Amino acid sequence: MGKKKLTRWDLQKMKESGEKAVWITAYDYWNASFAEKAGMDMILVGDSLGMCVYGYESTVPVTMEQCIYHSEAVRRAAKNTFIVGDMPFLSYQISIENAVLNAGRFHKEAAVDAIKLEGGKRVCPQIRAITDGGMLVMGHIGLTPQSSGQLGGFKAQGRTADAAFELIEDAKAIQKAGAFSVLVEAVPPEVCNIIRKTLTIPVYSIGAGIDADGQLMISSDVAGVFQAFTPKFVKKYENLADKTIKAFSDYRDDVKEGKFPALEHTYKMVDGELDKLITNLKKG
Repeated sequence: MGKKKLTRWDLQKMKESGEKAVWITAYDYWNASFAEKAGMDMILVGDSLGMCVYGYESTVPVTMEQCIYHSEAVRRAAKNTFIVGDMPFLSYQISIENAVLNAGRFHKEAAVDAIKLEGGKRVCPQIRAITDGGMLVMGHIGLTPQSSGQLGGFKAQGRTADAAFELIEDAKAIQKAGAFSVLVEAVPPEVCNIIRKTLTIPVYSIGAGIDADGQLMISSDVAGVFQAFTPKFVKKYENLADKTIKAFSDYRDDVKEGKFPALEHTYKMVDGELDKLITNLKKG
């Protein structure tokens, strides 16, 4: 019997008991299966797939179709893990009705357990409408990649008293709107800790310090696959990029040098059948 999938109430109890939640992004069947086998509490099918899978320069080009497509694959692999679908750019900003419809698509087509969207007070009407529709919403404040242009790039947020105060107010508004949790990205640990102590719902960190109720990391960062850049808050637990390149190079060399495939990598004909084939060929 496999692991039991967590519920939002399990995650709430983890916060109240001081047990840290651990989650990671996954965008495909194999990585999601690895995440479940590793015992992750949650998986985020993040719009970071735009950069990690498709090679975009930001998350902005990512579409609903791409997010749902990848969420479906992740759900097939991780049937017993709490999965969060990430609402891509313009899937919830246009109107409240559009936000509810797209959140519903994640549930109907990919069987996610919750959705995540970026922003503070300005997206609270969408959060309220989606929760009123019977779905779970995770907020996301601090560095919000979809609006990095407004933020002046991929920069840490909440580093001044005024900016930190605004983040805390955003967090309180998100909770009041009905979100079951909030993700805080690239914010000083002191600010994230204040938010955690202020809110009754779980507060998770990605680059916001150790005092949060749990931590999120990008899978390709953890495995050392993504090479375009490395944020300050990333810890690489392996260097699969170099190992994969070496494996590919060794394969190339073996083929060029006539070492692969060797006899042990080939199939044998049934005894006596080769002689029959040669005889038949001679007969024409």
